Parts: sequence; C-alpha cells; structure tokens
Amino acid sequence: MAKVYYDQDANLEVLKDKTIAIVGFGNQGGAQAQNLKDSGLNVIIAEVEGTPNWNRAKELGFEVMDASTAAKRGDIVQILIPDEMQAGVYKKFIKKFMKNGKTLMFSHGFNVHFKAIKPAKDINVIMVAPKGPGFMVRETYNEGKGVPALIAVYQDATGNAKDLALAYAKGIGGTRAGVFETTFKEEVETDLFGEQTVLCGGCTSLVKAGFETLVEAGYQPEMAYFECVHELKLIVDLIYKQGIAGMRKAISNTAEFGDLTVGPEIISEKVKKQMGKALKNIQSGKFARKWLKDHKDGYPIFSALREKDQNHQIEKVGAELRSMMSWLKK
Repeated sequence: MAKVYYDQDANLEVLKDKTIAIVGFGNQGGAQAQNLKDSGLNVIIAEVEGTPNWNRAKELGFEVMDASTAAKRGDIVQILIPDEMQAGVYKKFIKKFMKNGKTLMFSHGFNVHFKAIKPAKDINVIMVAPKGPGFMVRETYNEGKGVPALIAVYQDATGNAKDLALAYAKGIGGTRAGVFETTFKEEVETDLFGEQTVLCGGCTSLVKAGFETLVEAGYQPEMAYFECVHELKLIVDLIYKQGIAGMRKAISNTAEFGDLTVGPEIISEKVKKQMGKALKNIQSGKFARKWLKDHKDGYPIFSALREKDQNHQIEKVGAELRSMMSWLKK
C-alpha cells in the first residue's frame, strides 16, 4: 500500500522565499496558480502576450510575462502547457535559465520519462499531479477541500526536493485529500495506459461499437444513443461514488446478471492481450515517438482521425438529442 501524505506532512515554509513560475495559464495552470497564490505563495505566470490566457491571468491580478523572463526569475518552474509543446518551449526559452539548485516541475512526466526533455544534473526535477481537472482543483480548494495528488522526485539536487513537492501539493490543496508518492515512470505509463485503453480510447470505441451494432441491426439511432451513450453517465457516476460493487447494488438484477454474464464475453482475453500490446508500446516509447512526430509534422494523423470521428453519426444524433435536454445548458 502506497504511503499517503496529508497537511501535517507538508510545510509551506519551504516555499515562502521562493518564486514559483507557472508556464501556461490554461485549465490546470490557472487553477494551480490561483490556489498557490491563495495559499500565500509568490507566483508569476508565463504566457503568450495578447492571448485569452494572458488576459485572464492579468485580470486575476497575476504578474504575467514571457517564458524566458519567468524561467529566469523563477526558483521553481512548473511547465503546464500541452505535452507535445513542452520540449520545444523548454529548449528555446527555459533550459538556459535552469541553473544550479533551481527546481523544474511537471504535472505529467511524459517529456522527462521519454527523454524529450533532458534536465541538467544540478537541478531538482519533481512532479505534482492532481488527479482531477483544473476546475475541480480550484473548486475543491475554494470549498476547503482538495483533489488527491501524486508526487514524484526524478532528481534531487538540493536534498529537499521531496519537501518542495509536498509543500507545492499542499499549496494547491492536494494534501487536504491525500498525496501518493510515485515515480515519473509509473505515473506516465499508467496514465497513458488508462487514457488509451479504458477512459478515453476504450470507452469511446466501446460506445461507438454498441451504437453501430444497434443501428446496423435496424434500430432507431436515437434509441441506440440513449442506451449506449446517454445512460453511460448514470453508471460511471455510480462507480465513481460507490465502486463497481456499489453500482451493481443500484441497478436491476436483470442488468447485473447481464453485466456479469455478457460483459466478460465482450471484454475478453483477446481484448486484454490488445491492452497488453498497448502497454508495451507505451513502455517502449513507441507511442510517445509516434505522437511527437505527428506534432512535428503538423498533426496529419491526429487531424484526420479527429475529423473522421467528429463526422460520425453518433455525434449528429447526440447533438440533436442533447439540444432537447434543457438541464445540460445550465
């Protein structure tokens, strides 16, 4: 069982004399920056001048500047821009300012683990990864609560890198809920695997396959959407709050019997073997290389696949049905 750290295990004082530079004021960057500021810490923002994120950071009272200036001034530099852009920004604007004793931070270890970013040996390299989207990180903090988080130390040049990670996690509210210690390797590989095979890739492919099966069998697409897409939220919410066993207690006996008898036939050993193959591609760096190359080439694969799915019948039917659901517009 992993050790869990709480508020009493972290000391914000180790950050009191530090300047924390947040590179990127998007969903996660904006939330973390505001929480840190409200925790009494000194935060500056790196953004592209004139963009909505630049303007929003200014409106919220932050000192905003370009990435080079922020990296030069920051004792701790937290990079919170998209994975595929981090290496380019780091090499061009940040690397030369990461001097002896500074701390380089991430909330996802993708670029460090796959060697797209190779930090100097005389700096700390740490990770604090909230297990929730930015809006949740901010909302729960304002409620006096927090989102569980992960911490990891890749390099400890100063001897207190873990203390810095725990303090940062406390600053964003993570220690209120619990902070788990991991490694860059474990965080990256499990995160990518979950996204690809279950949470995003597996889920959306399963939903589309179910929808297509019903429509091809002659059922109305609206009925297929309700049964394979719309009601998914009910089941996911139950699992989120009560676990799989709790969900099964809440559904009908007929649904549970179908779950237990048919589910394993759909997600069979063959599917698990494919999941194993996906995991190996993550572990070997094959997926990372493919993704970074597609970014470098201008996203030809990504754009084509995105456009194809955006034009799927499930999107057209879904848009029509959701327009009838007034509560979704709140």
